[in-house]
Amino acid sequence: MKKTAVIASAAALTGVFASATVANADTVTVKSGDTVSKLAKDYNTTVDAIVNTNKLSNANLIFVGQKLEIGEATQADNNQQAAQSQQVAPAASSQQATTNYNTNSNYTSSVSGNEQAAKEWIAARESGGNYGARNGQYIGRYQLSASYLGGDYSPANQERVADQYVASRYGSWSAAQSHWLSNGWY
Repeated sequence: MKKTAVIASAAALTGVFASATVANADTVTVKSGDTVSKLAKDYNTTVDAIVNTNKLSNANLIFVGQKLEIGEATQADNNQQAAQSQQVAPAASSQQATTNYNTNSNYTSSVSGNEQAAKEWIAARESGGNYGARNGQYIGRYQLSASYLGGDYSPANQERVADQYVASRYGSWSAAQSHWLSNGWY
């Protein structure tokens, strides 16, 4: 389905602002296995164009069934994409260097049944189930604040802290999932 979309973008790294550009956009329904990067490649556009058009707060977090407008990239999107791709390697290596796993940490969650299903559902939406995921101050599978994890980012500590956080704040993983469904976060 074709629609007209207004795409306004700024080349943040160059400090040059692009004027609003009208472009034809396709509405795409996200399927399992889709990523913003894959969609950008498939539709000959940029990640930044998709992020900006859809006002995505996290380019690494889209959901099956979500509808996204896929428009043409502006020159500013192309400039920003090129500048960011040059910075990917240093950023990734610095994030890896700060990962701290306490190998002495031993924890097995007692969550099971429907509660375990709700816990897995939240983990899938927060990080795709990835213990190494990062989004600013939020770390790991459950996107917990770094301050909650106390410097120990091990999977066992993430599980323990997530169980404690959910028990104290919501009482159960099912209640946390209900909150997530209503608010888009837990």
